[in-house]
Parts: sequence; C-alpha cells; structure tokens
Amino acid sequence: MAGYHHHDEHSGPGLVEAARHALTDAGEQWTDMRAEVFHALAAQDRPASAYDIAENVSKGRGKRVAANSVYRILDLFVKTNLARRVESANAYIANSHPGCRHDCIFLICDVCGRAVHIDDDKLTGSLVEAARTAGFADIRPVVELRGVCARCN
Repeated sequence: MAGYHHHDEHSGPGLVEAARHALTDAGEQWTDMRAEVFHALAAQDRPASAYDIAENVSKGRGKRVAANSVYRILDLFVKTNLARRVESANAYIANSHPGCRHDCIFLICDVCGRAVHIDDDKLTGSLVEAARTAGFADIRPVVELRGVCARCN
C-alpha cells in the first residue's frame, strides 16, 4: 500500500493566506510584489513559466515586470514550499498545501498541459533511500509522469 499522508488543501483566499503565513514563518517578507506573483501563479490552471507570470503581473501593475525578478521570487517560493517547479516544462505551480513538506509526484497531461500532483511518501522515500545507498546527499526527488488526463482521454 502506498504511503500517503494527510494535509489541508487550500484554494482562493485561504491559499493566499496559507502562503503568506508559510513565507513569513520561514523568516521572509510578504511584499506587494511577492503577493502579486503568488496571486498570478495561483490563478493558473496549469504550470506557468516565469514569463507567463511576469506578463500577468505586468498587466496588473500597468508597467513591465522583468522575468528575472519573477524567477527570483519563484525560486524563493519553491525554497519555502509555496510553489513547485515542474522540471520537464520549466514551469511552476502553486502548492495548495504550503505548510506541508513532502515530495510531490506530478502527472502531466500531454494534451492540455494540466499538472496534478499525488503524494506517495513510500515511493519517494524509496527513491531517496536508493540515492543515499548510492552515496548521494541532499536528495530532492523529482518525479513526473506524462500521459493523457481523464478530461482529455
């Protein structure tokens, strides 16, 4: 049996509030720019690139926001567990449970681009253990499965 765990899923204003708390609990500031980037990321229904987020924030601000500024904020969000990076798409997705630390497994639809995450601590734990046995340290499992989602099938 897979090793699942329970966590609270957040959406809408509750997600923003949970993200703000997680960021400040990590000793970081919740600035206006970081809030705008998080809002833009959380509004996406599929993984978004830093360029997509920069474009959306630029529209909201009425002035250009550089993608490299957005990349720095997204990297902070990944570091503090507010967002996840979908490696194969070089894109980001808001973490719907920012207070919960674990490794996600992403299921990515090749038709619509939507990403769904599942949790299986037993599987990712086995991967970490195999890497440690091979002499690796500071392991961060990145598991992505591509296919066609139920909506597109």
